[in-house]
Amino acid sequence: MRGVSERARVYADALARLELLLDGETDWVAAMATVASELHHAFDHFDWTGFYRVTDADLLVVGPYQGTLGCQRIESGRGVCGTCAAQMRTVVVADVREFPGHIACDEHTRSEIVVPVVRPGGSLMAVLDVDSRTLGAFGSADVDGLEGICRWLGEKYANA
Repeated sequence: MRGVSERARVYADALARLELLLDGETDWVAAMATVASELHHAFDHFDWTGFYRVTDADLLVVGPYQGTLGCQRIESGRGVCGTCAAQMRTVVVADVREFPGHIACDEHTRSEIVVPVVRPGGSLMAVLDVDSRTLGAFGSADVDGLEGICRWLGEKYANA
């Protein structure tokens, strides 16, 4: 696994590439697909990388992703993604087997980080979910890097 400073550099490089790749792109789905691919291939320990889109106040529906099959729908408040959506805050889980109500979309997942994508006005657009087969795979560099990318997405696609 990469050290904290190296991870921070990889996130900064990924954001710089995303800014170039999505310059002029107005389609929110295309943006999510591009982000999922860029992040998934930037880190060797990302096993599932993708978005769950807010379709109404209480439901997340799978969006663009990389990896094995994801759950199709997740109710707000259920599992790690639903908890992130309900609380509108980043949730890091070192061992998903210890998380009450974890939804096992892939039985091999061991740790997870989920980050909200929020418009500047405060409404939730989606959550970015990243899973790993490694226990304790996500730390402060991941929180900082993914929150920065999600903040940028929320601002850039606020009208989506």
